[in-house]
Amino acid sequence: MVSVRYIVEDIDASVEFYERLGFEVRLRPGPGFAMVQRDELRLLLNTPGGGGGAGQAMPDGTRPAPGGWNRIQLEFDDLDATVERLAQAGVSFRSGIIAGMGGRQVLADDPSGNPVELFQPAGR
Repeated sequence: MVSVRYIVEDIDASVEFYERLGFEVRLRPGPGFAMVQRDELRLLLNTPGGGGGAGQAMPDGTRPAPGGWNRIQLEFDDLDATVERLAQAGVSFRSGIIAGMGGRQVLADDPSGNPVELFQPAGR
């Protein structure tokens, strides 16, 4: 099992987004934290200032914030259908589908701006 932590602004919107990607809620003990899981990936969602130590400010006052370019990668058998379904649900993408040597990918933003790479391996 692998766990990844994302800082998010809105737990409810984030849980709804990740459920659309096939995650299931495993734990939701309070308003500032949720744990969702898809296969062997546990995604820990924390709001800044909430949900325990992970959302707390650093000693210099820097607060955790969503965004950046580090991301999780999720595989799909039909990337076109997945992108179409998510776009109809209002999900925003950083670009169109990009083809490379290993397959095709697109970056979707969760409701807080954290990137999620949707990937279809070559040959599928």
